[in-house]
Amino acid sequence: MNSTHPRNPDDSAADPNRSSGRTVLVTGATGYIGGLLVPRLLDAGWSVRVLSRSADRLADKPWATAIDVVEGDATKRVDLDRAMAGVDVAYFLIHSMDGGGDFAKRDRALATGFAAAAERAGVGRIVYLGGLHPDGELSEHLASRVEVGEIFLASSVPAACLQAAVVVGDGSISFAMLRHLTERLPAMIAPKWLQNRIQPIAVDDVLHYLVGAADLPSSINRTLDIGGPEVLTYAEMIQRFAAVTGRRRRLILPVPVLTPGLASHWIGTVTPVNVGVAKPLIGSLVHEVVCKEGDIDTLVGPPPGGATGFDNAVHRAMRTVQPQRGPQTLAATAAATALAAVIGSAATTPDSHWYRSLDLPSWQPPTLAFPVVWTALYADIAGTSASVIRSLEDSGRSDEARAFRRALGVNLALNAGWSVLFWRSRRLDLATVEAGLLTLSSADLARRARAVGDGHAAWLAPYAAWCGFATVLTAAIARRNPSA
Repeated sequence: MNSTHPRNPDDSAADPNRSSGRTVLVTGATGYIGGLLVPRLLDAGWSVRVLSRSADRLADKPWATAIDVVEGDATKRVDLDRAMAGVDVAYFLIHSMDGGGDFAKRDRALATGFAAAAERAGVGRIVYLGGLHPDGELSEHLASRVEVGEIFLASSVPAACLQAAVVVGDGSISFAMLRHLTERLPAMIAPKWLQNRIQPIAVDDVLHYLVGAADLPSSINRTLDIGGPEVLTYAEMIQRFAAVTGRRRRLILPVPVLTPGLASHWIGTVTPVNVGVAKPLIGSLVHEVVCKEGDIDTLVGPPPGGATGFDNAVHRAMRTVQPQRGPQTLAATAAATALAAVIGSAATTPDSHWYRSLDLPSWQPPTLAFPVVWTALYADIAGTSASVIRSLEDSGRSDEARAFRRALGVNLALNAGWSVLFWRSRRLDLATVEAGLLTLSSADLARRARAVGDGHAAWLAPYAAWCGFATVLTAAIARRNPSA
């Protein structure tokens, strides 16, 4: 694998692993679609060049030794010019939607620089994968996808701007959202726009069209809609996914007030998808995304055997998915939390003569408020902790998942211990210290949850806040009752 300069096409005859005269540049090869596209292009007889910031990031790919790598930054002209030299076709598969900053502005700059470099190098075609969209006002995500395509279509290099909706495949963020929502939630409150129509497409079909687009005649400079054979609502996709994977039908309760912003935090809590990434994707679901034309099948030809149906696409995608451990994880966190709750409840004696004799501050909540609040908090702890652990394990961060489990165990032990110290031992001083440690531990749980997403941390924040209040209350009771 070369990681310095791209080969000149004239050198290909000396290398039996290279084909002659057909060189293609792939950007975004470390991403999901790009990583799958490279071997397809090699199989189709192309010499493949990849632009990557680090050749080491590609070293573990099975096709790494069959390509040229130009190490560089797609935002820099000199690196783009090196990568484009001698290229026939250039694929733009870069997307700045990473949850940070103005992704639309960054994508605009990337596309503008890419098109200019292609013009300077005399590239014969640009191929771009964007998003299906309706006419009229669009979400920020879809509007950015459209703008990138327009930049390429306005350049002097012929462009094929393929437009797809939800891509069904193991590695697609859109599919990950669908999968985790369905697997983790037997019932869900969902926005009413989950009834909007969507035309999903199997990842294998996307790759077929992307490879075929490289051979389009130079007279083709246009957008091309690509989609599967079925038009479904998102709610129907959830139900179909559940059926294909052997799960019961999901209960979906549509509500009109769940905005894309709120929905993204909800997604960020129950799935491993980052809130910053989920928000623009969810914002796009407010639109119906259905193919307006099917010219791609005339120009490129349909996939071998025909377009893949949704159920078959899910079957194929799930072949490489790790088994879902969600129910077991939730059962474990629920059992641990319930144990702490039972110990605390058994130790609590609010009707005892000792407690009724204490001088309590006037701002203490009524006795009935505590079981109500704690019941809600215990449910929050169990559910959010299970989601954090699942998300860490699903993303390969097993060490962090184990550390969170340990931190949760310490926290629940402190939780139960406070009740024993306060109610049974009647050591108000030690109970105050214990409450302070519990507050710190609860804040640490929220901090650890932030590694998965701000939404998870936000769900645990009320627990830490209530423990802080309990610390202040316990200290006040201890101060007012020094001889208790």
